[in-house]
Amino acid sequence: MEIRKSFPRQVRVIENLWIPLSDGCRLAARIWLPIDADTRPVPAILEYIPYRKRDFTRLRDEPLHHYFAGHGYASIRLDLRGSGDSDGVLRDEYLRQEQDDAVEAIAWISAQPWCNGELGMIGISWGGFNALQVAARRPPALKAIITLCSTDDRYADDAHYMGGCLLNENLTWGSVLLSFNAYPPDPKIVGERWHSMWRQRLDQAVLFPEVWLHHQQRDDYWKHGSVCEDFAAIVCPVYAIGGWADGYTNAIARLMQGLRVPRKALIGPWSHALPHDALPGPSIGFFQEAIRWWDHWLKGLDTGLTHEPMYRAWMQHWIPPAAFYEQRPGHWVAEDEWPASRSRQRRWYLDGHGLRDDPGAALPLTLSSPQTTGFGAGDWCGFGGEGEMPADQREDDGKSLVFDTAPLEEGFEILGAPVVTLELAVNRPTAFVAVRLNDVAPDGAAMRVSYGVLNLTHRDGHANPCPLEPGRHYRVLVQLNDIAHAFQAGHVIRVAVSTSYWPVVWPAPQPVTVTVITAFSWLELPVRPPRAEDSALRAFEPPAQAPAPEHTPLRMTQVQRRLERDLTNNEAVYSTFSDGGDFAGAALAHLPDIDLVVGYTIRKTFRIRDDDPLSAHAEIDQQTVLRRSGWAARIDCRTELSADREDFRIRAEIKCYEGETNFFSRQWDRKVKRRLV
Repeated sequence: MEIRKSFPRQVRVIENLWIPLSDGCRLAARIWLPIDADTRPVPAILEYIPYRKRDFTRLRDEPLHHYFAGHGYASIRLDLRGSGDSDGVLRDEYLRQEQDDAVEAIAWISAQPWCNGELGMIGISWGGFNALQVAARRPPALKAIITLCSTDDRYADDAHYMGGCLLNENLTWGSVLLSFNAYPPDPKIVGERWHSMWRQRLDQAVLFPEVWLHHQQRDDYWKHGSVCEDFAAIVCPVYAIGGWADGYTNAIARLMQGLRVPRKALIGPWSHALPHDALPGPSIGFFQEAIRWWDHWLKGLDTGLTHEPMYRAWMQHWIPPAAFYEQRPGHWVAEDEWPASRSRQRRWYLDGHGLRDDPGAALPLTLSSPQTTGFGAGDWCGFGGEGEMPADQREDDGKSLVFDTAPLEEGFEILGAPVVTLELAVNRPTAFVAVRLNDVAPDGAAMRVSYGVLNLTHRDGHANPCPLEPGRHYRVLVQLNDIAHAFQAGHVIRVAVSTSYWPVVWPAPQPVTVTVITAFSWLELPVRPPRAEDSALRAFEPPAQAPAPEHTPLRMTQVQRRLERDLTNNEAVYSTFSDGGDFAGAALAHLPDIDLVVGYTIRKTFRIRDDDPLSAHAEIDQQTVLRRSGWAARIDCRTELSADREDFRIRAEIKCYEGETNFFSRQWDRKVKRRLV
């Protein structure tokens, strides 16, 4: 990583600037400006997220926003209403209020003497979501956006549900947001009113996982903020970026297909992180790539963007399966349009002897997977940490229906979404299937290429699910996650079908037996012919950034992942522990420029028995500390999810301390009816 200390424009930082809103609320911003911007106004770049501009993202923010400012932009980190040092209460994700505030803030920023009236938005995850959502509101000053690791569809492709199945990430992410939302503002910024602001946030705390559990189908709640409902609402250029190890890659293809504005797609091997330092590598000079985008759309400079392909992706090669990679071998490929008209669908039929080119006999193949199927899945969304990637699939394959091709006579590439069509019957009114596409080496090692899950009650759509009739045959389509992958000659393509996928997906209420009918079931892969122009693609610059602020590690990060099996009761317990925040490898760190110690730990525990889906139990424990001389706060947060056949049960507790004194405590114990989930 190149650390650049010299830039075309010198930079000054405003630690906090209040942006007033029409209802009297003030949003807290941190701003990086060229020092002469008051006399030479510049375009602005806005990042608008709830992740506390002052402390927890400080080490990430400085290298990015200083870099932008050094290249002639006013770069702004803005706390959402109710987060960080901003006034108010944060009541949920992506509310209309959040968008209204953004529209007002953009108008205010564009009118400042240091801004020339032109503005772009950038964001990863939450910030990528609201960049799309705010673009759909069409504020006049917003001229272009960069959206990373985001989605256009809040129901089908977010951290809550996948294929109509409940993700355990719904509890994990909701628990993290519950804890995060309980942090106090910084007394150094807001003064004596920090106490009353903290009390207001805690008194109105929202149990987010419960809110999302009340919306188990695609209803108006999820349609709000899903820009796929009306792509035409977005009229500014869009650069959509993601990684194959992230949980949010599928939206990029849909954005390229659905939008009618100038647009670009970039997908690397990366996890849920900015591409200049994301794992797995190779990383790229993302900040330079962003400047090329901003210079083109905000300054009117010819940076060559319009002469490059619309869609660029990292074509991944075989690598022995492992739960962590520093690098993923592969090469860059590109398409001038999406969907790519050059691609063709290749079909293999499921057969009693594997996968074959032509349909064979129609055979019923029956399976009831153990509830522990899925421990090789890795995390639903990776952040580049150890143990997150899908491991060797052979153990999960042994608990699944498996269909293999003969060893390939020649290799080929795929780019897009694999699709598996299944003719099947099940023995329960509520059931799901998990389908994996694996690349199997000659030695038997099985690498997961892609996967998908489908709640079979959602077979005709997510808005109005319908119970299954046990024993009746249905034909269902399971779309797997988008991927770019090169299969090698001598390797085997495998389709694996299971009736459970724990701990990624919450299990069905009863054990499920599925019968798949061969000859009427098949795999289709989006085969991509070689493209000679790929060898001449413009090379990305090496990663570079501005310097990060100083910090002193007080305790280094520990990461643990364990799988324990109790052979007396067939219970398996999968647990992860991390005591690192975004502090460059430190679990507890001192930030000297604001004289603040910050620390964060999280433990996740998922337990289930082989034969009982109602034994499923998930638990999230977190602790956060913030302290400086004369002031300290600690937040302890615990959440649990379990279920019987009729209801989910979610329990939670928050305890907040000022120094060693308990400042606030609250408990929740709620039930939410299961609705075909």
